[in-house]
Amino acid sequence: TTKFTSALDIPVEFVEKNVKLRGKLHRVTEKGLEVEHIPISIPFITAIQRKWQSQGLLQVRLAGVEVAASGSAWLDSELSPRQRLWFQLLAREGSALHCLVLVNKGRFLSVCLNEELLRRGLGRAVPIEGLPHEAPLYWRLHRRLLRAELKAVKKKKGIWKEEKESKSILDHVGSSKFVQGLKQFVGWLRGSGER
Repeated sequence: TTKFTSALDIPVEFVEKNVKLRGKLHRVTEKGLEVEHIPISIPFITAIQRKWQSQGLLQVRLAGVEVAASGSAWLDSELSPRQRLWFQLLAREGSALHCLVLVNKGRFLSVCLNEELLRRGLGRAVPIEGLPHEAPLYWRLHRRLLRAELKAVKKKKGIWKEEKESKSILDHVGSSKFVQGLKQFVGWLRGSGER
């Protein structure tokens, strides 16, 4: 029934146990989501508590995802202001929370935004901050995120479409006669330095 208005308000045990919290989206930023925590409510007590609860937004980052600029734009267009969501605590870093973020799509379906961004090629999978690498949860989540990213890579979606184009330019530059001559010269220098 406590409303958390700062990442530092959240008990360490909640983060360690990867508790899911409910929230309301306020805005999408370059760094993630600004979310208002909505505590579990008991009708009579909640009405009284609301009068003196402090206001504040939690900085929620999508764990294991390096969001591209196109990903932030997609989140901004896809998520409506005041949209309800769930965020599963994975780690706390200063005033930011690294979380899995779930949004309800219909009555019985929820979508993990972390996976959805990767599936659409709107970000890259990165190590999950704050979770110990030897923890089974770390590997289970990281594997899910990598699978989602692989789908985008195979279908050449989002940043992976752009990656292919830039890679072909690099291949073209790398095959130029000047670069080939430079590589041979460096190889010759290394070989003569060993003698």
